[in-house]
Amino acid sequence: MRHRKKGKILDRKKGPREAMLKNLASSVLIYEKVKTTQAKAKAVKPLVEKLISAAKIGDLTARRKLIEALPQPMAIKKAMEVLGAKYKDRKGGYTRIVKIGKRQGDGADIVQIELV
Repeated sequence: MRHRKKGKILDRKKGPREAMLKNLASSVLIYEKVKTTQAKAKAVKPLVEKLISAAKIGDLTARRKLIEALPQPMAIKKAMEVLGAKYKDRKGGYTRIVKIGKRQGDGADIVQIELV
């Protein structure tokens, strides 16, 4: 039974799902906007919000948390140096999901997740 279990499964096993979400979060932090499906964007949004909140703190513990959660060193560096300073005065709500349309192949909703 999955009573009170939060999160989306996204039709993947645990390992591939976590890897996909980590890579998508890294892409959002590096490029600041990414086109993806609506389900993936909704699943990765809380992860990105928590990582930016950690980067705002800017200490060694925050850096280690980012190293654990992100596979690309460039994403860690940008989060700590650029995004942490950029969102220093903002309390939350660092990302926005904008609907683009439907994918032609299977009709999935395509959105753009971007940093505000």
